[in-house]
Amino acid sequence: MRFTIPNLLSILRMGLVPLFIIAILDGRPERALAIIVLAGVTDGLDGFIARFWRQESLLGSYLDPMADKLLLISAYVVLAIPGTTPGGLIIPMWASVTVIARDVLMVILSVVFYLALGIKRFPPNWLGKTTTVVQIATAVLVLLARMRPATPGLETAAHFAIYLTAGLTVASGLYYIYRLSRLPAGSTTTSPGSPIDE
Repeated sequence: MRFTIPNLLSILRMGLVPLFIIAILDGRPERALAIIVLAGVTDGLDGFIARFWRQESLLGSYLDPMADKLLLISAYVVLAIPGTTPGGLIIPMWASVTVIARDVLMVILSVVFYLALGIKRFPPNWLGKTTTVVQIATAVLVLLARMRPATPGLETAAHFAIYLTAGLTVASGLYYIYRLSRLPAGSTTTSPGSPIDE
């Protein structure tokens, strides 16, 4: 097995997760935000390199979404812990549980469908991609709202984003289940995708 540059960038994103968690627990939202920005840059870079230099691989189709999910789930766990930033906004526990439960459900269902029906690939969809973008934007807004001095209206925007994220998360989860139910047994679609794609 040969690691490509996009694969290594995905692994680098995974390595940023502990640094992100430490930054949040230390009450350093600025550092955590910088790590998210760096992760976003590497995410875009690995996708560009994979397409431009034709370095797409089966391993990459798993590593890339895994890296994204790992950082996102970590964000929704640690940002729900009270007291990490004194007086700072936290993501409500119910919202974090909603986001994490959907991703866990997606993985479990994908494994079950693969073992029972031989379905190996799951093409991404617009609702899932939109949900992921909104989830990331919400985490960024919460981090910005934790920074001092506080920006007027930012906390209100973050609260709105949290509810929007919860709604989209539920909707995309239900749509994912619907799409799975419509896939024929043994489906091996040629569209890029992996069992943990949206």
